[in-house]
Amino acid sequence: MATLHAALWAHCLTAARQMTEDGSDDANTLSGLEGCGAPLVDLLRRQATQIVHLDDEDTGHVRRVNTALVARRLDDLIDIAHARFYAYAPSDVPDCWRHLYTDASILLFALRWAAFWNNTARLSDDDLDNLVRPLDLALILAGGAGPPSRGHTWIHASLDLLHSILEEEDSGGDNDEDAREEGPHPQKRRRLGGDGPKRPRTTPDFSAGPMFNEADTNSAENTDNTENSTFIPPVRHPVPCCGPLGLEEFQEYLDRDRGHSRTPLVLADMQDDWPAQQPGGRPWSSPAYLRWCTLRGRRLVPVEVGRSYVDAGWTQAIVPMGDVLDHLTGRRQRRSEPPTAAGTGPMYLAQHTLFTQIPQLRHDIAIPDACYTTTQTWVDDDDNDDYDEDRHSGSDAEAGADVLLHAWLGPAGTITPLHTDPHHNLLAQVVGRKYVRLYAPANTPALRPRGCEAGGVDMGNTSQVDVGVMEGWDADAGGHEVDGEVTDDDKASFQSVPYMDCILGPGDTLYIPQGWWHYVRSLSVSFSVSFWWN
Repeated sequence: MATLHAALWAHCLTAARQMTEDGSDDANTLSGLEGCGAPLVDLLRRQATQIVHLDDEDTGHVRRVNTALVARRLDDLIDIAHARFYAYAPSDVPDCWRHLYTDASILLFALRWAAFWNNTARLSDDDLDNLVRPLDLALILAGGAGPPSRGHTWIHASLDLLHSILEEEDSGGDNDEDAREEGPHPQKRRRLGGDGPKRPRTTPDFSAGPMFNEADTNSAENTDNTENSTFIPPVRHPVPCCGPLGLEEFQEYLDRDRGHSRTPLVLADMQDDWPAQQPGGRPWSSPAYLRWCTLRGRRLVPVEVGRSYVDAGWTQAIVPMGDVLDHLTGRRQRRSEPPTAAGTGPMYLAQHTLFTQIPQLRHDIAIPDACYTTTQTWVDDDDNDDYDEDRHSGSDAEAGADVLLHAWLGPAGTITPLHTDPHHNLLAQVVGRKYVRLYAPANTPALRPRGCEAGGVDMGNTSQVDVGVMEGWDADAGGHEVDGEVTDDDKASFQSVPYMDCILGPGDTLYIPQGWWHYVRSLSVSFSVSFWWN
């Protein structure tokens, strides 16, 4: 274990030395941070120098450095960079401020790891929280910006080493690589795609542990909207369904109808070879596996707090993944400050680039062949170009594939209101069930898009209509029908608009053509992946 501790410390020193060299070379003084100004870059360099001084190659002992002062200076740099994010639209934040935020966060992690690298005592929960927090915030808020030798690449390598240290703690501290590989029935991680951990790793067997939705006794016949049951909407106009389609077959489906007439389709059994679907593999239905992937649940993730993002009282927070899993399994949250302070209601990890932040989970799925088809959009080329620019900026487009991956993890009852997306979409249901209702682009006027709202936020892709209220499934939670009470005539008018609907179960994948309006309602604990492409 000591070897891994030292390896992570050496990794920290490499980053700190790079920053001191970047700051001292007159020919490359600012190294990508020009826009931040020389005083801030010099302050960063001086903190990096102090961290390098923590290492004494001759004696193996750390030198005396005022670590509390260094920590305050790094916090100052992080706060200054973060404040600059709010001076711009999210897609327009200059890279230099994201870069500064990430570099200062890397140094803060290094400073904190300096207390552990020569100490093999087991890391406490608080230790892990303090180590993980700056790195995850750098990934979530700043995108892990920086040069190839640092930034997100450095962060992922650090977190992977930290994961290996935790594994050795759990296995009794044997630091022999071969001994670790000889555990009972090891399962080598098979790489399905994406950049991720480079060290070989065995995955424990999670097949015998508790799974999400094991106690779910709901059936398709349960349509009573009672306090003790999950309401299941009736499917009245089923989306056509077929088995898995290969690249050529799906291309033929797209080419069969052109323009506005392209329709949704449910593709069954497209995920059969995904490790995420295998009980003996890396099952996303296992809360224990998701904790294992996220450093005992200490990795941070952004969540929505509330039933729907248009409801009154809805808010956002960044919380440990363990708190999300506790919420899903009914366990008491440990120390989740933001949800307690910011609001109450369902906690939903929604439309998050989770696989960029936690590459281990990216290994558990594969991009469907359908995402490599050629499509024609129903909207203007000009509008589509604008959409592409907005949605691709700062997102995790797969290298060379231009496929955007987002994760959706939440409890029963979470709702994504009626809206439309600027891309073709494959919604893959990995765990649990979801009800989806879809309306064609031709029906847009009847769905009453919101338009530009307070603060200049463009909500034109979201409907004013609450499907659950119109159908009598839900009480009005606020945020919909801004013109007054919903009348019987309103309901009758809305219910006359043609639609298609379906219930997705594990292994089902729904094709949503670009521009189709869709309303999504979780019927159980649910984990889904959306694949956007053009």
